[in-house]
Amino acid sequence: MDIKLDPSRDDLPLMANTSHILVKHYVLDLDVDFESQIIEGTIVLFFESGNKFKKQSSSTEETYPSESNKACKFRTPEPCHIPVTNTRTVSSKMGYNDFVICGKGEKDTSGKDGNHDNQEQASGISSSKYCCDAGNHGSEDFLLVLDCCDLSVLKVEEVDVAAVPGIEKFTRSPKLRNQIVCELVALPADRWREQLDYYARCSQAPGCGELLFDIDTWSLQIRKTGVQTATDFPHAIRIQYTTKPQGRSVTWTSDQSGRPCVYTMGSPINNRALFPCQEPPVAMSTWQATVRAAASFVVLMSGENSAKPTQLREGCSSWHYYVTMPMPASTFTIAVGSWTETKPEICSSDDLATEKSFSPFEADFRYVGVCGHMEYPCRFQNASATTQEIIPHRVFAPVCLKGACQETLLPLIPPCLSAAHSVLGTHPFSRLDVLIVPANFPSLGMASPHLVFLSQSTLTGMSQFCGTRLCHEIAHAWFGLAIGARDWTEEWLSEGFATHLEDVFWAKAQQLAPHEAREQRELRACLRWRRLQDEVRNSPEDMQVLRPNKEKTGHVSDSGSSVIKHGLNPDKVFMQVHYLKGYFLLRFLARRLGDDTYFSFLRKFVHKFHGQLILSQDFLQMLLESIPEERRLELSVENIFQDWLESSGIPQPLQRERLAGAECGLVRQVSAEVAKWVRVNRRPRKRKRKETEEVLEKLLPDQLVLLLEHLLEQRTLNPRTLQRLERTYHLSEQDAEVTRNTLRIYTVRHRWCELVVKHKYTEAYRHVERFLQEDQGKRSPCKEPTGSTCVHEPVGRRFPCRLCWAAAYGGQHPATPCPPAWLSVVVHVPWLLSAAGSWLQLVPVGVTSACL
Repeated sequence: MDIKLDPSRDDLPLMANTSHILVKHYVLDLDVDFESQIIEGTIVLFFESGNKFKKQSSSTEETYPSESNKACKFRTPEPCHIPVTNTRTVSSKMGYNDFVICGKGEKDTSGKDGNHDNQEQASGISSSKYCCDAGNHGSEDFLLVLDCCDLSVLKVEEVDVAAVPGIEKFTRSPKLRNQIVCELVALPADRWREQLDYYARCSQAPGCGELLFDIDTWSLQIRKTGVQTATDFPHAIRIQYTTKPQGRSVTWTSDQSGRPCVYTMGSPINNRALFPCQEPPVAMSTWQATVRAAASFVVLMSGENSAKPTQLREGCSSWHYYVTMPMPASTFTIAVGSWTETKPEICSSDDLATEKSFSPFEADFRYVGVCGHMEYPCRFQNASATTQEIIPHRVFAPVCLKGACQETLLPLIPPCLSAAHSVLGTHPFSRLDVLIVPANFPSLGMASPHLVFLSQSTLTGMSQFCGTRLCHEIAHAWFGLAIGARDWTEEWLSEGFATHLEDVFWAKAQQLAPHEAREQRELRACLRWRRLQDEVRNSPEDMQVLRPNKEKTGHVSDSGSSVIKHGLNPDKVFMQVHYLKGYFLLRFLARRLGDDTYFSFLRKFVHKFHGQLILSQDFLQMLLESIPEERRLELSVENIFQDWLESSGIPQPLQRERLAGAECGLVRQVSAEVAKWVRVNRRPRKRKRKETEEVLEKLLPDQLVLLLEHLLEQRTLNPRTLQRLERTYHLSEQDAEVTRNTLRIYTVRHRWCELVVKHKYTEAYRHVERFLQEDQGKRSPCKEPTGSTCVHEPVGRRFPCRLCWAAAYGGQHPATPCPPAWLSVVVHVPWLLSAAGSWLQLVPVGVTSACL
């Protein structure tokens, strides 16, 4: 089952055999150990055999061996030879930089003493220690395949759910463990609390037999001798495991106050290095988790409840979260650190009334329509929840950023939540936590159920930057979470919608007049048009396609396994085509229908498809059915696929629109200001006395970005012009923005730094230093100076951004890959030689400079 993929060019495998058996619920019981930098404990999986999600067809492209014909060696359930402490006991070993530590004190000894790892060995063959020849039954026994990577699995066993007191209520035959689990997972939504309680009880039940298991680079494979079908395979199993410090699903680091923390950061491999799971989105499941950490830490997680710590002995706390809405395991998020909650200084009774939480247990269920999803306690069926404009919310951050959160972020959340509700209706989730994550967070934001991560960069400058980013992440509650893509290659269904909706939400949050909102949207469309043109010119054509699998989109193999096209391609992380082309497609459709008609349709679409997975055609077919036939003109699902989703480059309808469209007033104002600065730059040092001074207009932040982009196209700007430019717009104090998942820095400070380095304006080198250290410190761009994508402004290019090239070459930005040894940045910016915290470092070999 070990598939060797080259992570520099291959796709991401989803190995789980979801067509045969599905995880319905996870129970995690974990300890966080900051000294060893591991998370250890157990996970109990509750299954349902058979996939009720109807497959469209099977793809013939996958070449993964199925469990029916695979002959492999499986580990016998012999006892491990390392001392393993009970995960629910507290270690007596304490101390890590004055923080009390909970959990096991031993260092991770993965792969040394009988526990089995995901090891990416050169040969592609995992260790054969403690293996037995399974040839006699390898072609007969049913094989459970879970997605798993960078984990040390210690033990796998069946759980004796029949031993739980009171469990007999679920079946007339209490000895039939699988029947008990089937009845448990099928409980109706109004018994969700009872269901969670019995899941917890079952997870604590004793084991009733260890299971054979093997592990390779991408998966964990489990079998029970003599069990030949998914129906007879144990429906409740317990896996004891530990993560690894280098595991790619979580990041161990320090926050801005210098305190240790760990969090999931949206890895390309999702959560498979945090716990064994079924990664395909069709594996919609619920979960509950108990996490123990030192009492000085706060545990935040994707959960419906606002968890409070339970104090344990020896300075440890336990936190418990749960989710009753089935979602893909990839949406699970956790962050453990010394976060401090930021609260408003004054909380009015009106706010409390507006933000009253509606628990599914307490709610009066009055059905406002039939939902199409599997049964769960749905807020769309709760008449009280449907009118809740502002859901309960909390803000957490490192202690040093508490003041900035209170001043900038906290006041924006209520109007942004209210604006989102006014556009799309019912909030899919009952509450929201917002966390300002450490400086090494590789994007601007990330949305998960009940939990949003924001970069510290969102707290700088004016509220517009923070507000638009917050609106983007709030939009993901509907598109990306409540409504997910059935095929992860169709990312535009999440990012395109969030990008389009962020402008709409933010305009409503600001309570702009219609003409002001329209002008603001057109200005941002202009900026995105420039970005898209740049991306298309400088990225591989096959990476520009929004529906790369075309007619095979959504197809999986017979077992349910599949691959995510370009999922492990490092260039894809820096691409934003799914944001931009998706945005322009939705903008095109909204303009064709009219905003009122389009957003009325969107509310209906959300109500119909929340809690479900969709493909592009689900959205487009419902949209076109809502348009009178005489207004459709050339619009059809096939035409939209051809023009927008299955072609590289700029869509023809978009090209025609941009050529025919007139510039909005805000863009024309920028053009006039550019002309003024060009004239200022041309003036001699000694001017005539009667020469009039240019009167410069005040610009909006987005206008300022556009202005600087135009000025970057000027061949030369003299120091006097740059000095006046900085003083006029206070450029060193402006926002630093990085677009989510692309690491592409758009806004003012980055463009200003480009100008500084391009024109060797040495007086402002300190601004570049501050930008690199404070706004982009510890990010992870290319590690190789030759042919690697740079974090600053990649746009799919395989050479550094304008800022790097400007520093190295004094302004030239060649259209060829980076040479083997490009001139050192330190030639022009000598302070970059400093070691700690520096973003660029001089490499002694060949006078080469590399991004660290």
